Amino acid sequence: MTVLVGFVPTPEGEAAFTAGLAEARRRGEDLLVLNTPRGGAPVSADLAPPELVQQQTTRAQADGVALEVRQTPHSGDLADEVLRVAEEVAASVIVIGIRRRSPVGKLLMGSSAQRILLDADRPVLAVKPQHD
Repeated sequence: MTVLVGFVPTPEGEAAFTAGLAEARRRGEDLLVLNTPRGGAPVSADLAPPELVQQQTTRAQADGVALEVRQTPHSGDLADEVLRVAEEVAASVIVIGIRRRSPVGKLLMGSSAQRILLDADRPVLAVKPQHD
């Protein structure tokens, strides 16, 4: 089995990676980090830079966890892509980072995290970053 982390290079994404790494270590499973930018975008802030991917790889190796990072672009809704990959790899759990949003913000912009939480057919671990 595999622990799947939905990752973007933000404090929320870092919290998800840290929790996913701990969960993979606890379960004795591999870790798959899904860092998928929207297809067709000329530049994407959602794509983790190579230095960050290397840091994640080093952390996973230090914890004895096999890590795969997927950065293939997706089309359509991000939540659909996370759920599709979870099914593809038979993920035991999906780990996502969440942030505080106002009710109006949720209404206007929707929420990939909310869709994943409601539509996943497996456990979802939602984490928030620590604030200093």
